[in-house]
Amino acid sequence: MQNKVRDAKFIHALLPILFLTSIIFYGLILRPLQFGQASLPLEIIFILAATFIIVELMVLGHSWDSIQASIISKIAKAFPAFLILFSIGLIIGSWMICGTIPMLVYYGLKLINPKFIYLLAFLIPIVFSSLTGTSWGSVGSIGIVLMGIALAMDAHLGITAGAIIGGAFFGDKMSPLSDTTNMAAIAAEVDLFDHIRSMMYTTVPSTAAAAVIYLALGFIYPPQINTADYATVAPFLESLESMFAFNILLILPPLIVLVGSVSGKPTIPVLVIATLAASVLAMLFQSYTLGDLFQSLYKGFTTDMAHWAVQPPEKVVQLLNRGGLYTLSEAVIIAFTVFCFIGAMDMINAMPMVVNRVFNFARKRWNVIASSLVAAGITNALTSNQYATSFIVGDAFKNKYDKLGISRKVLSRSLEDTGTMIESLVPWHPTAVFMVATLGVPFADYWHWQFLSMINMSIAFLWAITGIGCFMNSDKKG
Repeated sequence: MQNKVRDAKFIHALLPILFLTSIIFYGLILRPLQFGQASLPLEIIFILAATFIIVELMVLGHSWDSIQASIISKIAKAFPAFLILFSIGLIIGSWMICGTIPMLVYYGLKLINPKFIYLLAFLIPIVFSSLTGTSWGSVGSIGIVLMGIALAMDAHLGITAGAIIGGAFFGDKMSPLSDTTNMAAIAAEVDLFDHIRSMMYTTVPSTAAAAVIYLALGFIYPPQINTADYATVAPFLESLESMFAFNILLILPPLIVLVGSVSGKPTIPVLVIATLAASVLAMLFQSYTLGDLFQSLYKGFTTDMAHWAVQPPEKVVQLLNRGGLYTLSEAVIIAFTVFCFIGAMDMINAMPMVVNRVFNFARKRWNVIASSLVAAGITNALTSNQYATSFIVGDAFKNKYDKLGISRKVLSRSLEDTGTMIESLVPWHPTAVFMVATLGVPFADYWHWQFLSMINMSIAFLWAITGIGCFMNSDKKG
């Protein structure tokens, strides 16, 4: 005979969130900053949090089979993200051994003025992500190239990573090809392009301000190596030349990704085709063996494979030794534990319950908008899912916006101003984990240089308080 399942109350939804917040505060803040101890691994934090909510669910009468089914359902929905993580590892390994990334770094070093490296690290991903609609794809392709150039120039890697991530998130937020952009519009029931035009009120000034800052940082924290002085980078360039044969066909893999994304093709097949193309190019134009290719796809490329070349400089090794199916395994494991926690939380609809109760106080226009901004940021930070965030917060606030005569395109914008834009600023979020693993820069080194998200969120709250760009008394849904 099955145990009777008791209805979950607000306290049951709130307790696991408080438990997770407490462990994060202790493990990621107090231990390193107050006690001088190592931070708790994110995997352990979310295993503990998942255990807490599972025990609570069992106390409420839920069976293990039903809890397990909920977790599996959540992981199944997230499975495409896992496949993308593995695909990015294959992309990096194949693009490295075929010479695509080394070639782009090589010519980038020759052409880019070091004083503008941070600005270009911001602007180039803006273009790429706007055309493709993906922050992960932009960072995993053009972002790797820009980091390689910054590394060779001895530039500030934290600033460079922050600029790359910010530029990548511009397109993730603004491109009509972006899944999060479409989901926010759907959740708030507004036209896609009305949603994008509404976001311009916060995103365009944020982007302009961030670009000015990155331009200034090029003069405040200039790279140590001036590429105009060829002698300083000659060993780096000569090492790349000795290990790879460069030709125009090596730009084919990134072109496949760009064209596939712009034309709306499925992400994973496009990444696999780009990997296969790079693998063929490696066999056609490079001196590496088939075994080297398989090893590069499996565990990543290493400079030891170029046995004919002299020992490369340390920075060349640091640039090239990466990629492979296992390169993002830590990111996959962290994401898996996060979704175990979230899947268990879904059993009692914890996040919708908490959002509706906590933000029930909002009655005035400005604090309704501000509350939706806070709710979107917190919900994404706790669920690690902007899709869920859009629908949870959208459903909670649609009627409030309608009653106060605030256009729903302000609601759709708010879902992204804090929801989408907070992802790279939350250390346990799968997006931040991906950025760290892909760019090789610790979270603590880049987050405070990711100006686009921080400025965007600040402007969003400022506009909420002042009413600028909030379309008061306009059509409720338009």
